[in-house]
Amino acid sequence: MLWGPEPLLYRVLMSESPSAFRIVPKTGVIYVTSEATRLGFSQTHPDWCNLGQGQPETGELPGSPPRVHEIPIAVDDQEYAPVAGILELREAIASLYNGLYRKGMPSQYSAENVCISGGGRTALTRAAASLGQINLGHFLPDYTAYEELLDIFKAFTAIPIMLEGDRGYAFSHEDLRREINGRGLSAILLSNPCNPTGKHIAGEELAKWVSVARELDCSLLLDEFYSHYVYRVRPGVLPIESAARYVEDVERDPIVIFDGLTKNWRYPGWRVTWTLGPKKVIEAVTSAGSFLDGGGSKPLQRAAISLVSEEHVIAETNAIHRAFRDKRDRMLSRLERIGVRFDRVPDGTFYVWGNVGNLPAPLNDGMGLFRAALEQQVIVVPGEFFDVNPGKRRSGRVSRFKDYVRFSFGPSMTVLDRAIDRLETLSSSLASDNH
Repeated sequence: MLWGPEPLLYRVLMSESPSAFRIVPKTGVIYVTSEATRLGFSQTHPDWCNLGQGQPETGELPGSPPRVHEIPIAVDDQEYAPVAGILELREAIASLYNGLYRKGMPSQYSAENVCISGGGRTALTRAAASLGQINLGHFLPDYTAYEELLDIFKAFTAIPIMLEGDRGYAFSHEDLRREINGRGLSAILLSNPCNPTGKHIAGEELAKWVSVARELDCSLLLDEFYSHYVYRVRPGVLPIESAARYVEDVERDPIVIFDGLTKNWRYPGWRVTWTLGPKKVIEAVTSAGSFLDGGGSKPLQRAAISLVSEEHVIAETNAIHRAFRDKRDRMLSRLERIGVRFDRVPDGTFYVWGNVGNLPAPLNDGMGLFRAALEQQVIVVPGEFFDVNPGKRRSGRVSRFKDYVRFSFGPSMTVLDRAIDRLETLSSSLASDNH
């Protein structure tokens, strides 16, 4: 059997490595994929079901715009792109946010409020490298890659903020005010909707968060990579949300937004993402990019311009909403029948955050289910990876999320059904054996 006692955190084993190099941890998704690859997994292997993937299905969806399969490359686009990105794409992104969220408002975004990066982690890394000697708040649970990001840069101190499952991971604007004042926070990093719980701060509550940030001069660093995957919307309303809607002054309000083609446009391989915020912030993250990564791909930035038109975004977002809402509902229903419990139905993302504590052993904790599922050629991500712990300051403790698993409904419905069929059979078999 593959399961068994495991340490809380997993690291790259660098036996006999040069002493100049430290041991670098893998993020949760990379770790589980690496473990599956040792057993024969590949992205094209027809027998594997990847419910651990952090990307959506990338093919045609009913009602979606035609997918891009070829990209012409001009001679000039063989050159380096500017570190901040090509002007035409920056202008198009500013126009998109103004059109979707800021019609009739006196303060508008311009190209100078946009910086292009070669991937979401790159955008976040540029921002982290630009922070000063401050207290930076972050939530538990949240995106696994935040852990190393919050540890590698020593200028700021990362302060964890615990969210509780029995409250549905709720956190109000009054809670926000209390944390900022009580912990002396100058910035807060969060994914919204949240990876992994699917909790979404939206509408009037999001407006109040922006208001508190403005009043207390606390920068909100908002990872909005799942902001087109929202399911609690009124009929006839575009299922999309951004803090950009509630910014009063784009230069003075301390709101910094990260987004890109990877999730909301379903082009993860393009690695075209952006940071949106006050010009001074954009100048800082661009300077950081000049020594961190040097800028993104110029041909792909050029090709992205047509994808960020309002017309394209509206059609793609509506197609995503229909397809992924159905997959969410199917996954919730089937996992619940197996015995998985949910602290909340996800408002957004393409993840289900499930408590597996009631399943038969060894499926009743995240790592046990992960190891057993690998034998069935199914990949999931144990919940403890989302217990973001920069600097390992909480070492030696059992994770609060050891009984949780993140299940992705990013793959097609066919893959979801096949994977859950296998988990159902596995659970039934173990339940019989235990009796």
